Formats: sequence, structure tokens, C-alpha cells
Amino acid sequence: MLKKLYVNALLIMLVSNFSCVHNDNSNKIELSNWKFKVGDSLQWAKPGFDDSGWDLIGVDYKWDKYGYDDIKGFAWYRTTVYIPSSLKKTAKYDKMLAFDIGMIDNADQVFLNGQVIGSNGETISITDSNNIKFKKGKYWDKKRKYFLPIEDDRILWDEENVIAVKVWVKRGPGGIYNASPVVRMKNLSDIIDIDYSSTTYKISNRNKFNKEIFITNSSDNYYFSCNLNIIIKDKISGEKVEEIKKQIKLAPNKQERVLFEFKTHSGQNCIAEYSFTDNRTGDGFVKKEEIPYLLTPPETNMPKINGPVVYGAMPGNKFLYKIPVSGSKPIKYNVENLPSSLHVNSETGIISGITPSAGSYRVIFTAENSFGKAKKEFTIISGDRLALTPPMGWNSWNCWGLSVSDKKIRKSADAMVKSGLSDFGFTYINIDDGWEASERLPDGTLMGNEKFPDMFALSEYVHSLGLKLGIYSSPGPLTCGGYLGSYKYEFIDAKKWAEWGIDYLKYDWCYYEKIAKDHSLPELKKPYVLMRRALDKTNRDIVYSICQYGWGDVWEWGYKDGGNLWRTTFDIIDSWESLEDIGFSQYKLSPFAKPGGWNDPDMLIVGWVGWGSNLHPTRLTPDEQYTHLTLWTLLSAPLILGNDLERFDDFTLNLLTNSEVLDINQDPLGKQAEKLYDKNRIQYWVKELSDGNFALGIFNLNKINKTLNIDLKNISLKGKYHIRDLWRQKDIGSYKSVINITIPWHGVVLFKLIKENN
Repeated sequence: MLKKLYVNALLIMLVSNFSCVHNDNSNKIELSNWKFKVGDSLQWAKPGFDDSGWDLIGVDYKWDKYGYDDIKGFAWYRTTVYIPSSLKKTAKYDKMLAFDIGMIDNADQVFLNGQVIGSNGETISITDSNNIKFKKGKYWDKKRKYFLPIEDDRILWDEENVIAVKVWVKRGPGGIYNASPVVRMKNLSDIIDIDYSSTTYKISNRNKFNKEIFITNSSDNYYFSCNLNIIIKDKISGEKVEEIKKQIKLAPNKQERVLFEFKTHSGQNCIAEYSFTDNRTGDGFVKKEEIPYLLTPPETNMPKINGPVVYGAMPGNKFLYKIPVSGSKPIKYNVENLPSSLHVNSETGIISGITPSAGSYRVIFTAENSFGKAKKEFTIISGDRLALTPPMGWNSWNCWGLSVSDKKIRKSADAMVKSGLSDFGFTYINIDDGWEASERLPDGTLMGNEKFPDMFALSEYVHSLGLKLGIYSSPGPLTCGGYLGSYKYEFIDAKKWAEWGIDYLKYDWCYYEKIAKDHSLPELKKPYVLMRRALDKTNRDIVYSICQYGWGDVWEWGYKDGGNLWRTTFDIIDSWESLEDIGFSQYKLSPFAKPGGWNDPDMLIVGWVGWGSNLHPTRLTPDEQYTHLTLWTLLSAPLILGNDLERFDDFTLNLLTNSEVLDINQDPLGKQAEKLYDKNRIQYWVKELSDGNFALGIFNLNKINKTLNIDLKNISLKGKYHIRDLWRQKDIGSYKSVINITIPWHGVVLFKLIKENN
């Protein structure tokens, strides 16, 4: 409460002298002086309503930044705006008045003078939060832009107008954010859409690019003769690399496909500027897209043994491990000193059998092809803990949602192998929600639905590839997607999963919310402890993922109560705001990560993601993706992909197959990095490694490039260090103190610091 009062007092000082800004020469009116109230009443939309008791609030951040935590349901924003008729004179295209509200989380309904002018998230017929039908991921993080014809009688020209925004949030932070709301006339960029985000760049020889974009004219009556200039610029220096010019004619409601090609220097970080100009009016606008650039060097034909150096399994249970090896195929595999209860397939590298009695077993992997031979020491620890390094794999939710099927899982498993990801340690193929039958058998058994006719056969198929199969359930009577959960059937379900050959369980809170008395610690722990007991009776190695969004400080008890990983946050989505909010808030959790128990900030948001038919290339820029994978690596976070594995582009595969970066994530010491420096939105994160050295990630969270002098003294490192750039797999020299580097905005460098003897 004190925080909210302080923020509101500060906002009153900042905005009390401002109202909505306009002058007769401007084509837009800035909306400011927003007021805010938690709750819901349609009276709040009406012009005559007295909002003098409402709080002032900013719209640059979600409402939790202004002290309004734990809102679940509705809240309202209100402001007033004088709309002069002179604004009509600025119209050049379709005569429509535009209301740019900004981004809104999650669903919204916008009113002008008490009447609805637009909505997102199916909110028009909503009367309370219990009846809302919210489509996950469809509306969050998208700009709200509503239009009215200038003759619409809801607009009061040359008078004060009231704009009210009703917002609903499912849970967590919400409201208007990342916004500079305005009222203006419809302009060129509202009519012409340059779609560059639904396709990815194709890259050949690491520096030759080709791309297709789509330009759409959404006007009903305006014909365009226009220029499209594509300028490729170096992101760091700003220098022009190449310029491509196109002449385009666009009829109303038509689309043009544009193909272009260009070259850069290998590894050059560039931006494409799409400059569109209407020849008739001279109006134009520019859209920018960051171009992927490859940092990971290409793999050689020589065999290289990747993955962790340690693996945990339970005595007497079935054992399965595929030796991850990159290099030219075919490869011959061998394992020296392998316990007698295990055997290796020399053609596939799959080790199977029965886990030997408790103890540590040091073996030596050998991989050989026509180009050479590789060896690696590896330790099998037979004991009471699985996941001695963070799990690596894939989950179906961010790709297929509830449309997941046996066929899609098999194809995803095939793609995991075909893409080469399994050669770098990606192992788990996890079925999320949507597999469950509509009712249980008379004995309580829950089988797969018509999309999953034979779970045992599916498991056998996945295992034949050397991969492992995961499944999903909820401790509640229903799952998040409305399918049957495990409530009161925990032991029956665990037994059946073991019979099917399941290797991983994601156990998602969801409908247990209706069972739990409250969010007290005993209530939060209760269903997860119960499922742990059920899993322990199965005599099968099943990695246990506790998914309840970080409530009750799960990192403090997740390991002790049998979890191998635990979600620390709400769901992530493919935006910088989501990545920054979730990833960089994990710094307090470093003491709680350890072999066999990992903080989980949710899945990786790279590649083609979405839900079911709503797949699209991730909206993260290339630098943001390097930041994403670097941060998850330093956090010792599980590396669980969520993208369409059959739809890889060159950049994403290059990003995910850097063995030196993955080695930091899989380091057997299992320490999570600590944030040791945070100033002017530059952060240093340092991770201690098992060989006595350190990994250092330097993040630039600013919106501009930064040239920095990195002083190792700021992270308490003394002496001389040999520095290796892990993304480029390149030695950059020895340093005692200062390292000079330039980091692009939202970018990162990842170094390994190797201590040198004085």
C-alpha cells in the first residue's frame, strides 16, 4: 500500500499539469492523465461518471509496476480528450479516426463516451471474470488500434470526449503498457501492411540471404503506385551494406509478394529497413527488421561427443541413454568399462539395460567415423536422483496446443533426430495437455483419446530413436485445457504411465485451484507430495516437473519434496517484455539450483511457435534470442523447446547447436549464475564451473548499442584470465582487468574465463 501511495503521489506531480496535448498543426492528440480503478461497472464508461476518487496511473508499464499486485479479474482506465474538427483536415486516405491505445494484457473493451468502439479477447458479452472465454496467447502483447468513421455520432467533435478501457487479466501483471496512446486520423501505415514476420531468412554460405515479404493494401478504394526501398545496415556502425529498390502497384484489397537477396560479411549483425513511399501523396513510413546472423561455427566432419558428463538413474530400473555425437554419419560407438547389466548398440549409440546397484560408474565413450575418433569420460550415478544436469528436450504446448496427436509426436521425435538436435543432448519429447480420454475405464484407468490410440507403442517408437517420452497431467479434477486430471487417481495414473514407458511428468496446478483451501504452503505442497509418492511406487525413472508458477516459493521446497524441476513463473511468450520480466528476475533463486533440482523459468521461445494453427516465427530479434539462450544457460535452466521441430530455419539450428554454450548449461557442478553487476541496464552474470573456471554473461538491456570497458574487478575476479568467446568459439586473449567490447541493444556476450597461473 505504501508503494502504491508513493507511486500515485509521484504520478500526480508529473501529470497534474498536463491534459491531452494537441495543436492545430498536429495530426495526432496524445492521451495522458489516465485514471485507474480495480473492479468492474459499466457506469465507469459513461461521460458523467465522477472519477475524481480514482488513482492516477502511467501506461508505460503494466499495473503491477505502479503498485497494483495480485489483481485477478477486471480493472478500468479513464481519460478525457478534446477532439477538434480541424483534425479532419489531416486525412489523406480513408476518412477514419484512429484510437491507438497501446498494448493490453490480457483482454480489453474500449469505450468512447459510454459506447463500445472495439474489443479484443471476446469481452463484449462478459459480465464477470468467471464467464470470460480467454484464448491463451492470441491477444496479449498486441497493439490495440480501433477506428471510427469521422461521421460516427459517438465522436463529439470540438468537445471533450471520455475514453474508458476495461481490462481483464487472468492472473499476474496486466493493463495498458508500452504505450503512448493517441487519437489521430487513419494514415498510410494503417492501410499498407508490410509483413516480414511470417517468413524467415534463408542463409547460404553463412553470408548470403534471401527473403520474401508481403505488402497488403487494405483500403477499399485507394490505388497505390509506390516505391519500396530495402536498405541493409550494419547494426553496430549504422553503415549501409546494400540497397534494393522495387516499384510496386497495389490495387485495393490486394497483396504483393516481394523477393529479394543480398550478401553481408560472415557474422555481420545487420538490420533491414523497409521504406515505403506513396508516389501520389509523398507519404511514407519505415519498418525495421533485424537480420539473423550466425555465430556458432559450422560443425566439422570429425566426430564430437556432446552432452553432459554425468547421468543419474535409479538402481534396478530400466536404463536408456543415447550418446550424443555430431559429425559425419555413419558413426561407430563403443563404451569402455560399461557395467555388465548395460549394453551399447554400436550402430546407434543407444545404451540400454538395467541400472546397476547404487554407486558411481566411470566409463569412456568412443565415437569413430571415416574422419577420425573421439573419446569422452562419462559417469553413471546409480542413486536416488534423476536429472543431474538440466533436462534438454521439447514440449508440444507452444507448438500444437490441444491439437497434439500421436502422429505429431512421432514426427517431432523424427525431426529431433533428423535436425541433429539429439546429437547435442536434446532428449525429451514431452506430450502436453490434450492426450486424455473423456472418461476413465471402470477400474479408474485413464487411457489416451482417439488421437493417442496406443501410448505404449508411441513410447516404444520414441525410445527406439534413443529419445525419451514425457506426459502431462494436473493434480486437479481437470487440466488447464479441460481434460481429465489426476485428482483422486494419482497412484493409478502413475502406474499406467510407468507401464507405458513414460520418462517425464509435467504436473500442472490449474484446476486444483478449486480443490485447495487456500494458497498456504501445506495446501500448495500437498498434491505434489502425493504424486511424488505415487511415482516412487512405479519402479521407473520419471523426471518430475512441478508446475505451479512459483507460488509458495517452490524453489525452497521443490527439491526436498521430490521435484526435479519447478516452474518459477507464469507462462512465457515470445516477446522481449516477457523474456526480460521472467528471465532477469531469476537472480534471487541461484542458491536453490543443484544437480537433480532446477529452477524452471519456462520453455525456450525460439523457432516457429504459437498454438495449433497460429504458428509464427518467434518475435524475438536475433540478438534477443542470443540473450535468451545465454541467460537460460547461465541459469542452469532446463532447455525445453516449444517450437515446430519440422520447421527449423538456419539461424535457429545454429543457435541451438553450439556445444560450448550447451556445456555451460550442462556443467555437472550445477550452480546457477549470480548477478554480480547491474548498472545503467548493463548486467554481468557469473557462473562457477566444475573445472574451477567461470562463465561470464554481459547483457545490454538498453535500446541502444553500448561500447563497454568490462572491469573484472567489478565481479571480484583477481589475477589473469584467458578469455574465450563461447558463441564464436574463439579465443580473444588474456586479461587482468579491462575487456573492451561493443554489445548491440538487447544483446549479449558470453565468455569463459580460464584462470592463468601467474
